[in-house]
Parts: sequence; structure tokens; C-alpha cells
Amino acid sequence: MKISVDTNILARAVLQDDAKQGRAASNLLKEASLIAVALPCLCELVWILRRGAKLPKEDVALTIRDLLDAGNVVMNRPAVEAGLAILEAGGDFADGIMAYEGNWSGGETFMSFDKQAVELLTDQGQVAQLLS
Repeated sequence: MKISVDTNILARAVLQDDAKQGRAASNLLKEASLIAVALPCLCELVWILRRGAKLPKEDVALTIRDLLDAGNVVMNRPAVEAGLAILEAGGDFADGIMAYEGNWSGGETFMSFDKQAVELLTDQGQVAQLLS
């Protein structure tokens, strides 16, 4: 079966915080021939793991990398790598995704009120500007 998943499926499979749903989510992911994971789903998952479950960024990055490496998971790999680069540098995964997608869509400069996001993106050679 080829599926796309809601964030709650991935969160339950990762966290196993509900025995019945965790088992069902894990089984679904193991049985699927293809799992399509949308970028908003990953942004939500990272938020849940970092803010809700209070996992360290290293564990969250490893979880996302495990998904990237799974043979049956399909996602926008370059965008996810951009998100991981910012996450691993201490920033917000979603900022990396937004900067990548914006650039891909034709934007030349990532604009934000978030000083840390602008600094991290600039440090990685991207064009970003703080709006004040």
C-alpha cells in the first residue's frame, strides 16, 4: 500500500506514548510499500519532538535522518536537508524548510524578524535579512 501520513502517525510511531496507537502506527509504516511525508508533516513532527516531548535536537535530527534513509519513505530530500542543517546548528527546522522552499520558488532573500534564523542561514551562505 502507498500512503501519505499525518503527523500523528509518525509521532505515535516515534514516541510510542500510546501503546495501541503506537503499535498500529509502527505496523502501518512497516507494511507500507511507500510512505509519502509532506514538509508540513515533518515541521509539525519536529515541533512535537522538541517542544512536546522535549527531545534534544540531536535525537530529533537522528529521527528525521532515519526517515530519510528508510527505503520506503519519499520526501523532498533537499528541503529536509536544509531544515536539518538549521536544526543541527541550533535553530528551527521549519526556518530551514521555509528558506529552501522560498528560494526554490524564486525568492532571493529570506526575510524574518527572527535574528537567530537570519544569522544561521547567513552562516550557511544563504541570503537572509532581518526585518526590524
